[in-house]
Amino acid sequence: MKKIRVVVVDDSAYNRRAITRMLEELPGVQVVGYATNGEEGIRRVIDLTPDLVTLDLEMPRMDGFTMLRILMASTPVPVIVISSTSGDEKVFKALELGAVDFIAKPTSVISDELLKIQQDLHQKVQAVFKLNMARVQKRAEPAPPVAEVAVPTAPAGTASSIDIVAIGSSTGGPPALQRIFASFREAPPFAMVISQHMPAGFTTAFAERLNRSTGFEVREAKDGDEVLPGRALIAPGGHNLVFARLGDKVVARIVTPGPKDRYIPSVDVMFRSCAELYRNRMLAVVLTGMGNDGAAGVREAKKAGAQVLAESEESAVVFGMPREAIATGVVDRVVPMDGMVREIVLRCGLLPRFS
Repeated sequence: MKKIRVVVVDDSAYNRRAITRMLEELPGVQVVGYATNGEEGIRRVIDLTPDLVTLDLEMPRMDGFTMLRILMASTPVPVIVISSTSGDEKVFKALELGAVDFIAKPTSVISDELLKIQQDLHQKVQAVFKLNMARVQKRAEPAPPVAEVAVPTAPAGTASSIDIVAIGSSTGGPPALQRIFASFREAPPFAMVISQHMPAGFTTAFAERLNRSTGFEVREAKDGDEVLPGRALIAPGGHNLVFARLGDKVVARIVTPGPKDRYIPSVDVMFRSCAELYRNRMLAVVLTGMGNDGAAGVREAKKAGAQVLAESEESAVVFGMPREAIATGVVDRVVPMDGMVREIVLRCGLLPRFS
């Protein structure tokens, strides 16, 4: 069995030792080197050609952003950012620069609290076995202009045949969602709800970041928020997002995950709740991510009459969630990210099929 060879980049000696110890408890993982700043990190990657780099963002001499930018332009390699929650906006910048995932440090000070990330670290390192390296390399290239996938503005008063588009995603999801939202220059006549696997403390900044780039009104969902056309609600980290009818309105409910919810926020739980209320006026979309979250949800959605899309292997950073959804046999169409926005708008009846 081929080992995953890892370089750990962090300016704290304690953090390097702790991360190394957690990594080497995983069968098939070997830490082959470490670095204390970005300059050293680049040299280690060139010399050791690792399969994975764990990267702190704030370091002396050369920070993690600069190292990431140089690395992805010259020697693309999967990078997992391990960052404190105090730098949440910076994490999304790192994902845009090409990092495949991130892990939140429990605290910004050096302490044994870091050991709490062990389970999360193990799950994300194991996903490296399933990474689409061609996609990682493509993400390192300059992104195409958003205008190339911009959605034509529907004529005023145009009705959508779909009331709600529900999207589930995990590893590789934030840049994919950023791209989808940036394509909507004007608010469309349908609502959007998203469950992106993300820890608590990051989804507020993620929603604000999306909101600055789109015609949607994007917000982190709060209990009681009304589901409205042109509004997008992001499930808050650490909780599940479900929905309830309140008179003639549908409102968000933020609930504590159950013991069976392995992934949080749960895509299955959100899809199931949407399907119960919206039935054939729902479109479920499964994007890149590891694991099988969403597979049970798309079965429920299809049973209720919803349409289902899944991202194709050619564009997914990790094809786990889309593959599991496709294996259910209920996915209506498998679509690469380049065509996803067009397919969503088409399925909502806002674009002629052959335009």
